[in-house]
Amino acid sequence: MLDIAEELHRWVEQGRDFAVATVVAVGGSAPRQPGAALAVDTDGTAIGSVSGGCVEGAVYELCRQALQDGDTVLERFGYSDEDAFAVGLTCGGVIDILVTPVRAADPARPVLGAALATAARGEAAAVARIVSGPAELMGRALLVRPGGDSSQGGFGAHPELDRTVAAEAAAHLDAGRTGTLEIGEQGSRCGAPLTVLVESSVPPPRMIVFGAIDFASALVRIGKFLGYHVTVCDARPVFATRARFPEADEIVVEWPHQYLERTRVDARTVLCVLTHDAKFDVPLLRFALRLPVAYVGAMGSRRTHLERNERLRDVGVTELELARLRSPIGLDLGARTPEETALSIAAEIVANRRGGSGASLTGAHTPIHHDTAPAPAGRIGSVA
Repeated sequence: MLDIAEELHRWVEQGRDFAVATVVAVGGSAPRQPGAALAVDTDGTAIGSVSGGCVEGAVYELCRQALQDGDTVLERFGYSDEDAFAVGLTCGGVIDILVTPVRAADPARPVLGAALATAARGEAAAVARIVSGPAELMGRALLVRPGGDSSQGGFGAHPELDRTVAAEAAAHLDAGRTGTLEIGEQGSRCGAPLTVLVESSVPPPRMIVFGAIDFASALVRIGKFLGYHVTVCDARPVFATRARFPEADEIVVEWPHQYLERTRVDARTVLCVLTHDAKFDVPLLRFALRLPVAYVGAMGSRRTHLERNERLRDVGVTELELARLRSPIGLDLGARTPEETALSIAAEIVANRRGGSGASLTGAHTPIHHDTAPAPAGRIGSVA
């Protein structure tokens, strides 16, 4: 739901009633991950997607029905061997969909509205909803903001349930993770189980591009396309300009290593070093390879790579730290132009993030989607 927060927030502000279908769990090969959502208002307008097209029509009808009867429902969709044209995922996966009406009179609407407003502003928030359990708890929501000390809403059951779910939601938010958890009705790990969906919305991950060269311009564009908050950093003011990088979120004129030492990074940050100049690269990479970031790549020929590694060893970089460096940067696509090179770099970043091999899928027997969650244990909804 939070992945379409901007549009849904506008609907809330306009006073529209709507139903939102959210992917709760996936099994096998499925095109969308938990948290992906499709919403339908009373006029029949639809936004978002839960399957990339496979079951959109059926989910659309579920949303229309939920708006009419006011019930929260859980539905499972999977591939049918007997009838390949039946409603289901032709990619062979299974997805569980939670459909929740969000109407003016619903008690959860203020909570969901606050969650949507927070996410639409680009601020961090997590919202928890009951996926399966007693009918009176279905559709209720709990909003948690960073630190876990500012929550809103609740399930109206045992007070310990709200406290436990708030703590779990805060942990999901810290990790930027969306998923389900099993918990007892009184907040313990035993007793009648409830399934709770926790959706996290966190600010976009950062891509920091060091070196204001023509290849950087193409990488900025593809970084924005992939959803990164992109910063370009170069010590040379004549090159690091808004005119050269109009799509960058930030342009910083500063020595790269000095900027990296003072800026905020996290486990989702990717660092792309395109300067291929030892006076910039060595102090920058010496610091970068010791940071808990997702990716560090450096441009240069194979000779430049070997010489740079020796310089890094000379300043104390260990072999374990050097093993983190992706250099020469990018996958082997035979790239030559700045745009092709940017695609090569982006492909390596995605493969690193998702656990892909970078090999062609043709003739391979590896999963297409590498980060899908395990199939839900047991039946939690109806099978299409």
